Amino acid sequence: MIKIILMAKQKGALLPVPKIGVSAVVLNDDDAVLMVCRNKAPAYGQWSIPGGRMEPGESLIYACQREVMEETGIDVEVNNILAVVERRVENFHYVIVDFLATLKHTSSSAPFAQTDVSDARWIAVNELEDLDLVDGLEEIIRRAYRYYQKGISAGLTNTDGKGTDFIAI
Repeated sequence: MIKIILMAKQKGALLPVPKIGVSAVVLNDDDAVLMVCRNKAPAYGQWSIPGGRMEPGESLIYACQREVMEETGIDVEVNNILAVVERRVENFHYVIVDFLATLKHTSSSAPFAQTDVSDARWIAVNELEDLDLVDGLEEIIRRAYRYYQKGISAGLTNTDGKGTDFIAI
């Protein structure tokens, strides 16, 4: 497989071209969040939520569902947008849309690491500080968890049913 990193020239310097990423905060009834350990750059060896790059022709929701399934084997229902973050690390530039997602089938919720992750597991929310997390993620998970516990729907919601238009609740 040939990997090409697109670069743009700005003021004489080559910079990575921004790419769209998606990821999902998936919580369960045991107060745990679905986490993956990255085995590729960026963030090699760090813990994150499942996600990855959006492919041409995909909606944000479909891309998020696909990435969670590819990395953990878990089928999710993608809900509201929790956060949009920009990361410029290790010659990568991503704009990442973080969603809240729920399990489609609670009976088959045991994750297993696939594709570009070395580990996938449920981690208790109160144990997040023990992990080497990617920058900014802990606050996103903790806020999502507070909403989830209270049954509050927060963030941007899919208004057109196609996964293309999201408006504040």
